[in-house]
Amino acid sequence: MATTPPPPGSPAWWAARQDPATPAAAEPRRGRPSLDTAHIVATALRLVDEHGSQAFSLRMLADALNSGTATLYRHFDGKDEIMAYVVDRVLGEVDADAPATASDWREALTVTARGLHDTLRRHPNTLPLLMAYVPVGPLALARRERVLAALLEHGLPVDLAARAFTSVTHYVIGFAVQQYGPGAAPDHSTELADFYGGLDPASYPALLRAARSLTSVALDEEFEFGLTLLVRGLAQSVP
Repeated sequence: MATTPPPPGSPAWWAARQDPATPAAAEPRRGRPSLDTAHIVATALRLVDEHGSQAFSLRMLADALNSGTATLYRHFDGKDEIMAYVVDRVLGEVDADAPATASDWREALTVTARGLHDTLRRHPNTLPLLMAYVPVGPLALARRERVLAALLEHGLPVDLAARAFTSVTHYVIGFAVQQYGPGAAPDHSTELADFYGGLDPASYPALLRAARSLTSVALDEEFEFGLTLLVRGLAQSVP
């Protein structure tokens, strides 16, 4: 019985890559010459940024590369494989040197969270992909290694370093999905402020008192506040 191949982007799929940084080499075929795979992935990311992952297609990519879909199939089995490499490329954009130059684990965790946040804000259309794929490509692994190494070097116990990394990463991704992703709601702060102002004071006294703060905090300030809370909370767990 033939075994089902692992889905693209899964840990088993990445483990099967001969060279995980690039798709496996294809047999020489007639037709148009092969393309540079890094250029293919970079172009795919640009198209996802412009049109979204749902609208992206191999035909769209082939046209942007002035090539044909048959040429793309020399390097990739389909759209899903290309999207797995797109996710990895996005995570590879996060500042590589920031954790290593931090003065302590708090700074290492904070600067890498800010770097991830800024990267995801530049590529909001990739957020659904990041939710669908397990980010264990070579660039994503290199990022994890850098951050964990910095946390361990600055004295965090290994269990706490691992939890700190995952908790902060999940916070950043969740914040970005809600605020910047394709399904994010538009800014309704002014409308909400008017709505809260019209509520019955007897039924919603606390909400009316907090209405201004609920509707006037900038997203960057809200992100920094949540990140600070996480890092301070983690500090309480350090032996």
